[in-house]
Amino acid sequence: MPEPDAAITISARGLTRSFGGHIAVNELTLELRRGEVLGFLGPNGAGKTTTMQMLTGNLAPTRGAVSICGIDLLEEPAAAKARIGYLPEVPPLYRELTVDEYLTLAAKLHRVPAARRRDAVAGAKQRCGLAEAGGKLIGALSRGYQQRVGIAQAIVHAPDVVILDEPTVGLDPNQIREIRGLIRELGGAHSVILSTHILPEVEAICDRVQIMHHGNIVYSDTIGALRQFESGAMVLLGLRRPPPLAELAAVPGVAGAECLEPTMFRVQLSTGADPTEALVQAAVARNWGLFRLAPAQTSLEDVFVNLTRREEPQ
Repeated sequence: MPEPDAAITISARGLTRSFGGHIAVNELTLELRRGEVLGFLGPNGAGKTTTMQMLTGNLAPTRGAVSICGIDLLEEPAAAKARIGYLPEVPPLYRELTVDEYLTLAAKLHRVPAARRRDAVAGAKQRCGLAEAGGKLIGALSRGYQQRVGIAQAIVHAPDVVILDEPTVGLDPNQIREIRGLIRELGGAHSVILSTHILPEVEAICDRVQIMHHGNIVYSDTIGALRQFESGAMVLLGLRRPPPLAELAAVPGVAGAECLEPTMFRVQLSTGADPTEALVQAAVARNWGLFRLAPAQTSLEDVFVNLTRREEPQ
């Protein structure tokens, strides 16, 4: 049997979960490498939370396998879970405890040896910007600092994998920026899975994206490859005196056109076609006032909407 790849921290194969006759997650495959930040996306009901519960060992899959750093999560759950840090959407905080008391409790629950516990708590506080907050009651902290405490409990045992579910919900812009910086820093020493609905956050932080829809992975690639993801090649066309869309779409090599702004259009090209010259000639001959013609970059929002706007299959 081949040795597991030491760079791979999470490997899920054929992961499926059914609730009665409903398949919430269907044959999911996921692989995460050390030092990588993965953005895990999908609309409400896509199966993200169910997937994260299975990856953290809080929910048994109907079928499939998960390994954490080469340890089978179903066969050796205690050893595998020791490699995971998890921040659920609602942080599991005890508001009546101080930060030090709570993180010490978290370290005990994660079986950090007594001799290392103080250093582990101090290290987690330092990394999360809580060095001066140890004696404060959690209930007296701002929402942003409570999120920091939640992340600190997830990393106090120095896990290989950190899974964060909506870590910036309800935070103000300054707090969001601080948490983003912390997540980037975590990605240097851990593997991180970030589940969020804030798409610019994913583009700013993550190395790779997986999008779920109706329990299936419908997109999986790097942020760099995302820029080239298109259902067909597209260009941006700026016209000061634009024609009707039907006239624009009738230019040879154009498969369709969409109005983005009164003078700006996104033009989809026919497969294998390059209508650039035909567009320029038409714009000059018909006095459209061409002022821009450039390749269109695809945003994460474009890809997300395109892949998840389909209706639930009957």
